[in-house]
Amino acid sequence: MPMTDKPTPVRRALVSVSDKSGIVDFARALADGGAEILSTGGTARTLREAGLAVVDVAAVTGSPEMLDGRVKTLHPNVHGGLLADRSKPEHIAALSEHGIPEIDLLVINLYPFEDTLRRGAAFPECIENIDIGGPAMIRAAAKNHGSVTVLVDPADYAGVLEEVGAGGVSAGTRQRLAAKAFSRTAAYDAAISRWFSEETGEAEPTFIAFGGTLAEQLRYGENPHQRAGFYRSAESRPGPARPGVATARQVQGKALSYNNINDTDAAFELVAEFDPGDSAAVAIIKHANPCGVAVGDSLREAYEKALVCDPVSAFGGIVALNRTLDAEAAEKIVEIFTEVIVAPAASPEAIEIVAARKNLRLLVTDGLPDPAAPGLMVRSVAGGLLVQSRDNGRLGAADLRVVTRRAPSEQEMRDLLFAWRVAKHVKSNAIVYARNGATAGIGAGQMSRVDSARIAAHKSAEAAKAAGADRPLAEGAVVASDAFFPFADGLLAAAEAGATAVIQPGGSMRDDEVIAAADEKGLAMVLTGMRHFRH
Repeated sequence: MPMTDKPTPVRRALVSVSDKSGIVDFARALADGGAEILSTGGTARTLREAGLAVVDVAAVTGSPEMLDGRVKTLHPNVHGGLLADRSKPEHIAALSEHGIPEIDLLVINLYPFEDTLRRGAAFPECIENIDIGGPAMIRAAAKNHGSVTVLVDPADYAGVLEEVGAGGVSAGTRQRLAAKAFSRTAAYDAAISRWFSEETGEAEPTFIAFGGTLAEQLRYGENPHQRAGFYRSAESRPGPARPGVATARQVQGKALSYNNINDTDAAFELVAEFDPGDSAAVAIIKHANPCGVAVGDSLREAYEKALVCDPVSAFGGIVALNRTLDAEAAEKIVEIFTEVIVAPAASPEAIEIVAARKNLRLLVTDGLPDPAAPGLMVRSVAGGLLVQSRDNGRLGAADLRVVTRRAPSEQEMRDLLFAWRVAKHVKSNAIVYARNGATAGIGAGQMSRVDSARIAAHKSAEAAKAAGADRPLAEGAVVASDAFFPFADGLLAAAEAGATAVIQPGGSMRDDEVIAAADEKGLAMVLTGMRHFRH
């Protein structure tokens, strides 16, 4: 708790900001209230140009800025003024003895390291944008929040001014702002430490930290009794942030829920597996699993093909596109209830069509994520974190090994590679049937691989009935398994469903039995040597 419950007036403020939005008006209001303004470098220049009286920090420290500005506030006359506990007479006496002025308010934001990294700056420039004095002052003021108010976010200026005008900043506000300040320096240091570890090639550093900025406070989490927030993570690699739900612009629709965000991310990452220059692609997601994926010459064609796979589950789903949403696709998508549409862009005509469904969210990302790009994935466990590199493994036809007497036809090979890309994004155990660039049945998240194969076959039969087809969609399709078949039973289930070719990692102790079963059924089989577990 704060050291004192009394509101603290602001008689002297130290202002040193990189982001100068709103700072002139804020400092002017403080000065009009009788506060003395201390400042440094560019901030002092900005305030003076606005006609404000400013005392240089150098006049307080008795030392000029030096080493290209690296040293200017690292001085007892600054940190003494921030750290002195006003409730302790001996602290006040020490300030008086050494001529150190009390500082009641610290207004600071840090060198723009994250922005520097985001625009792809070289290593030396990134190093120069690591703030040293700023975090030190923030932590000093936050530690001493019983006496000092610390501001790291321009969004808090107005509230603090209101309290200052009423006589002083309340203890509760000082404590809340101190917590925010510590969180800010933690996120800042997390971005630096992750970047530095990656620059030095340290895959599993001894210490690891992750930071983020609150994008939205959500109504609840997966369930109404759970609290949740959506955070944008700080990038640890040079260049723009990974396009996706965290960077998207919401064109319309009600606020996204926790589950919407999770499913939208899954959908967009899946659809990004397909190069928009090669074909249009659509993924329909429900509960983080695809219920239909397809490629085609147009988005409308791809959507119609994807919808056939499981039209029942598609109701209330997430639709992701790898190209600009056009009017023809939009008209078809809005025919059934859809929670979210996410695409790299949307035409004005498509936006107008979607606008007729007020609750339908439309997200525009301005790009597709690179499925081959490196990155980290994090999951919490009791008492710890599981951290791994992103599953960015990709394969082409040349990477596959044919192990059966019959090799896949050209069409089968195209469908095998298609099914393999989809299986990567299906919860394990995963089985995906595909034909003519569209999923024909998906079995997800089962404890037994043979059950996944049977469920996928059942779904294909149900989809065929809904489409008025005379045979299950899986008949004549290929099948992908995200991991090896431990026994031949899963392979035989796929054969019974009508599959003609199989793609799977291989590596089972019973590979020979599985291959023999495929030969007996006349199936072509290729091995990837790579699995795609997704738990």
